Amino acid sequence: MLKQPISNMSTVFFFLLFSLNVTLSEQGEKTVFKPIQENPFTPKASLIRYWNHQIQNNLPKPTFLLSKASPLSSIDSAMLTQLVNKNSLSAHLESFCSSANLFCFSELTPSLEKHDKDVNFASYSNKNFTNYGNTALGGLDTFKNYSDGENIVADSFRRYSRGSNGHDDKFTNYAREGNVVDGSFTTYGTSTTGGTSEFKNYDQSVNVPHLRFTSYGSDSNGRKHGFDSYSNDTNSGDQSFTSYGKNGNGVPNKFTSYGKGGNVIGSTFTTYGEQGNGATNTFTSYAFDTNNPQNKFASYDDGGNAGTEDFTSYRDQANVGDDSFQSYGKNANAEKVKFANYGKSFNEGTDTFKGYGKGSANHEIGFKIYGVNTTFKDYSQKGVTFSQYTNSSASSSESLTQSAKAVNRWVEPGKFFHESMLKQGTVMPMPDIRDKMPKRSFLPRTISSKLPFSMKRVAELKQIFRASENSSMEKFIEDTVQECERKPSPGESKQCAGSIEDMIDFAVSVLGHNLVVRSTENVQGSKKDVMIGEVKGINGGKVTKSVSCHQSLFPYLVYYCHSVPKVRVYEADILDVEIKAKINKGVAICHLDTTSWSPTHGAFVALGSSPGHTEVCHWIFENDMTWAIADN
Repeated sequence: MLKQPISNMSTVFFFLLFSLNVTLSEQGEKTVFKPIQENPFTPKASLIRYWNHQIQNNLPKPTFLLSKASPLSSIDSAMLTQLVNKNSLSAHLESFCSSANLFCFSELTPSLEKHDKDVNFASYSNKNFTNYGNTALGGLDTFKNYSDGENIVADSFRRYSRGSNGHDDKFTNYAREGNVVDGSFTTYGTSTTGGTSEFKNYDQSVNVPHLRFTSYGSDSNGRKHGFDSYSNDTNSGDQSFTSYGKNGNGVPNKFTSYGKGGNVIGSTFTTYGEQGNGATNTFTSYAFDTNNPQNKFASYDDGGNAGTEDFTSYRDQANVGDDSFQSYGKNANAEKVKFANYGKSFNEGTDTFKGYGKGSANHEIGFKIYGVNTTFKDYSQKGVTFSQYTNSSASSSESLTQSAKAVNRWVEPGKFFHESMLKQGTVMPMPDIRDKMPKRSFLPRTISSKLPFSMKRVAELKQIFRASENSSMEKFIEDTVQECERKPSPGESKQCAGSIEDMIDFAVSVLGHNLVVRSTENVQGSKKDVMIGEVKGINGGKVTKSVSCHQSLFPYLVYYCHSVPKVRVYEADILDVEIKAKINKGVAICHLDTTSWSPTHGAFVALGSSPGHTEVCHWIFENDMTWAIADN
């Protein structure tokens, strides 16, 4: 219960009476407390009454959806509503998140500032290493299997090893197989001399990585930084390197197999190596075999002296992707840059070079076996050579050849499939349909409706959830609100639901009051081959209207609900391939009109087609759902 005094004691007794789920009965002089089934003043009880009013049929209520209702007691719900009205939620965030079952980053433990000797941090998580290892002399700190397998990881390495001399740091298997990983390396290793920082298998197989290296290694002298197999096989995250190695002297940085096999990974290098002297940066197999990597190099090595940059097999065998080099190497002296086998994407991506090498002297910039679809604007006309540059026609032919060989390369098998697969006896791969989002509940509408859910007021929303600048929480909040405010696609109706009541209202507005909501029954069969058993087409297998709802990453449950034209919905028994026993009941939706989809959509990568030329089917994953008119 929230700790908030209520002055009116009769009100306290009234709420306590119902929150205890009891009723009073007089038996002579004795008062007897009898249990009742449900406290009618809880958010969940209110929701059930709303459901009964809006959904006009006698079908069983969906337990998977009602289980997400707010767990708040009647007292806590009333108190939180008051706090919202007074704009005071932020002051009670910890209690708010705990009682309402929200996704919030907890306050980090006190800083581990003391550093007397070498330390091996094994199996640690969610620690604050601010000012740790400052002015350390020699020695080695190792982080092995740190934060492995955690659902939510929040670590701060702020001002770590600042001013150290000859001190080594090694991060091996850091945050491996985590879900939402937030790492802050602000002013890490600044003003250091010598020593090595090694990140190996860092953030491997993480779902949503968000890492910030701000002023990392600035003003350092001869300190080595290595990123080996960093962020491999991750999904949809961002890495930010701001003022990395700024004013450094003789600083070698090596990125080997960085982001290999990732999906939509964004890396930003802003003022990287600015004003550095004799820096050596090597990017080998960077963003190799990734899907749609987004890399930005702004003011990279601006004003540097005698630096060497080597991009070998950079973004090789990736699917599309975009690289932007703005003011790269500008005003530098004696800069040597080599791009070997750069940008050989599987499908054409975009590379933009603006102001590249402009104002530099004595530089050597070479592009060897360089990819296609590039834009060179306002770049240095001297000291730049192009060797074996791939032209568009050759690329098109090569892309088609690779396309035939590499279907399903970047998309999990079974994530998308053709409608013809939904036939009894078909054996097909089932993707990992497990819900990988943090566990959360909806807020009651009385609270969610009063929160400032808009980009115009996003600063207020970030203040409530203490989302600091450039933090993961800030990104989650902004991304979700922006997606919710995005204009609908052609033919799409959409609305974001921050309460189950909101979801019901949107479904009713599209489909009417005679509704049923479905989701895949469980997660059995995930990542295995399964056999399709009996198949039932909803609405007789005809083209039908439906409303699908998908989770967004946000402190409380928010679902992106939308209705798109020309779909068919199916229920199918999922059988074990070996013993033919039923292990699951899947719900699948087939989109018959894909003309407005992006050409880079994973469905076309998996199925080898393009917008408007094929239907696309997919399963409804755990905790997602689709609404339809109930069969008569």
